[in-house]
Amino acid sequence: MTDAQNYSMPTESQDALNSNLPPPYPHGETQVDPMPPYIPPPYSAAPSMYPPSPYPPVLYPPQAGVDMGTLPPGECNPLGEPGMYLSCYSKERGNRSCGWIIHVFPHITVFSVVTLQLLVTFSIVCVFTFSSVVRAAVQSNIWIYLSSYILFAVVAISLSFSNSFSRSHPWNLVGLSVVTLTLSYLVGTVASFHNTTAVVIAMGATVAISFTIIIFSAQTRVDFTICNGILLVLAVDLLMFSFFCCFFYSNVLQIVYGSLGALLFSLFLAIDCQLVMGRQKYALDPEEYVFAALILYLDIINIFLYLLIIMGGSSK
Repeated sequence: MTDAQNYSMPTESQDALNSNLPPPYPHGETQVDPMPPYIPPPYSAAPSMYPPSPYPPVLYPPQAGVDMGTLPPGECNPLGEPGMYLSCYSKERGNRSCGWIIHVFPHITVFSVVTLQLLVTFSIVCVFTFSSVVRAAVQSNIWIYLSSYILFAVVAISLSFSNSFSRSHPWNLVGLSVVTLTLSYLVGTVASFHNTTAVVIAMGATVAISFTIIIFSAQTRVDFTICNGILLVLAVDLLMFSFFCCFFYSNVLQIVYGSLGALLFSLFLAIDCQLVMGRQKYALDPEEYVFAALILYLDIINIFLYLLIIMGGSSK
């Protein structure tokens, strides 16, 4: 026997070689355990970002003919109970104004209110213009005109700058009705000093201009809401021009002043229409439907008054 055969390998070296050998693989058919399904790790509940509301949810009875499945998310969420739905407006922002339709269809609500206001105003203008008895009574009682002007200014400013007043139902509608009646009396008094033909032409032109601007603002991609600063500068310039016309009056200056005023408030009407529709960069809250109706109504009435100025200057 040789020395190589008599030599025995140390135990540590044998263990190292055995550890490097590949594991034995089974031969033939073997039973392989299936892998367990994937189970995601448990997650802890996220902390609430906002504290719970101290007010309970307000439930309203179902409206006739309303399909609760068609209501958009975020407006009125179904609770899964038959015939009930949840209001998403809290009491901190005032009472819920006039039902779900104001929040679902704010454009229809605003333009319906403006249409009703214009019908009332133009009806009073027609009475003050076509009736000689009413015209004489209005022109002789100037103190009623001044009282209506003061009442109109107070209520209109309150609706414009007080959110609690403009969002609280039904006082916001009462204020809007007061504004409509007082301004209708003011416009009717001004129209009674003009020719009947001029008033009729101005009313027709106002309706045509307003309808065209509303349709154009609804379908155009041009964003007029970013031009408020430019129109504010133009409004100040028009005010200074009117102050200049008081000292240097002429029929030509009256026509120019009326044309510039009608153009300026036509641009204001386009901006306010896009604010109401909410399709551009800036938009009004659906709860501000009374304020939206107020600004649209004032724009259209100002267009009518400036058209009367044009007709008065051209008739002379």
